[in-house]
Amino acid sequence: MSSTLSVAETAPARAPAAKIGPVINDLAIRVGTVNGSGSQSANLVLLRSLYAMGIPCSGKNIFPSNIEGLPTWFHIRANAKGYGAHRADPDILVCMNEVTAQDDVAELKPGAICLYREDFSVDLPSLRDDVTFLAAPFYKLVEQAYPPDKTDKGYRDKLRKVVNMVYVGMLASICNIELGAVEQGVRREFPGRKAKAAEINIAAVHAGYEWAQANLPTNLPYQVRRMESTQDKILIEGNKAAALGVLFGGASVVTWYPITPSSSLAEYAEAFLKKHRVDEEGRRSFAVIQAEDELAAIGMAIGAGWAGARALTATSGPGISLMTEFVGMGYFAEIPVVIIDVQRMGPSTGLPTRTSQGDVLKMHLLGHGDCRHIVLLPGSVEECYELVVEALDLAQKFQTPVFVATDLDLGMNLWLSEPFRYPDKPLERGKILNQADLERLGEFSRYK
Repeated sequence: MSSTLSVAETAPARAPAAKIGPVINDLAIRVGTVNGSGSQSANLVLLRSLYAMGIPCSGKNIFPSNIEGLPTWFHIRANAKGYGAHRADPDILVCMNEVTAQDDVAELKPGAICLYREDFSVDLPSLRDDVTFLAAPFYKLVEQAYPPDKTDKGYRDKLRKVVNMVYVGMLASICNIELGAVEQGVRREFPGRKAKAAEINIAAVHAGYEWAQANLPTNLPYQVRRMESTQDKILIEGNKAAALGVLFGGASVVTWYPITPSSSLAEYAEAFLKKHRVDEEGRRSFAVIQAEDELAAIGMAIGAGWAGARALTATSGPGISLMTEFVGMGYFAEIPVVIIDVQRMGPSTGLPTRTSQGDVLKMHLLGHGDCRHIVLLPGSVEECYELVVEALDLAQKFQTPVFVATDLDLGMNLWLSEPFRYPDKPLERGKILNQADLERLGEFSRYK
C-alpha cells in the first residue's frame, strides 16, 4: 500500500499499542450527553460544518422518550466516498455524561480518542491503555466565554446549553474543521432574532478551539480536509422531505395528532403550506388540523377525502392501530386518503424513540374484512418526497386509502441527498366532475 494517503484512504491496520497514522475524511464521532442539555444544536453545527466543507456526512440522534436527564447520543459519520452508515466503534468519543462514560469508553476501537470532562469522578484513562484520553475544563472555559450575569435568572440553564459549543471548538481543533464553517453553522442554528445567542455560542466555540490549540496534541490522527462533494447536494430529514411531498403533491387537508416520530412531519408541512399556499389577501387554500386523538385525525381526513379534498394524516404504529376501523371503512366506501406511518419500535410505554419497520404487513391488511391496501416504502429522503406525491395521486386515482411507510431513522435524522426534482406531470385526480357535468346531471351522488 502506498504511504501517500488520498482523501478517501485510511492508514493500514495497526496493533493496539502502535501509533495510528493519519486518517483523512473518514470520521466517526459519537457525543454522549443527557437529554434536555441543549446538545442537539451543537451536534447539528458540527454536522453542518462538515457539510459546508464539502464532505459527505450524515447524523443520527439516539435519544430517550423525551425524559430530561436520561442518556442520549449523537453519531456523526463523514466519509469521502459517501458512506453514511453509522459505526458502533467511533474514532472520537465526546463524554459529557459521566453515567454512561465507562460503557461508552468500552465500545471504542483501539487508537480512538476520548474527549471528556475533567471534573468526572471516574478515572477514565485507567480503563483503557489503547485509547487517547483528553481531559478538558469545559465549564471553566464556557464561563470565560459567557461570564455570569446576576441579573439573568436563566443564566445557569443557558450556561449548561452553551457549554456544548466548547466541545465543538475542541473538535474543530482536533479534526481540522474550518472555523469559518463552524461559525456559519452556528449562525444558521441561531438566525434572525437569535443573533445575540449566536455570538455567545461562537465565543464558546472559540474558547474551546483556542484551549485545544494550546493544550492538546497537534498530531492526532483523525482529520478532515475540504472537498467539493456536497456542492450539488442537500442535507435534509426524511420528515421534512415528506412534508415537501405534501406541498408539491397538492394536499389541501392535513390532520394529525402528536406522536413521536411523526410530529415534525406535520409541523414542517404546516410551515410550508403557510409559506406557499396563502394569497395576497391572506386566504388559505389548505387546512391543517391538530386533532384530539388519532381516531379524530383519520376521521377528519377521510371526511375531507369524501368531500373531494386531497387529504393526508401522519402518525406512527400506535396511531395506526387506533385508525383500524376508520381505514377499513375508507377502503370499502372507496374514499381517498393518505396515511404516513413513521414507524417506531414498541407502544407508547415501550421504545417510541427507536426505529423499526414492523408495521408493513399491518398497513397492508389494516381493517375488518378482506382489505389489501397500497403501501409505498421509501428507502431514501428523496423517495420520502416522491412517494408522498405519488401516494396522493394513487389515492385519488383508485379512490382508496394509501399508506407511506417510513421510519424514525429515515424521518428524524439528516441525510445527504440529490436535490429533489420538481414535479413534471399534473396532479392525478381520478374521475372528477366539472361544472358542466354537475349541471347536466343535476346533482352529485357519489355511489350512484
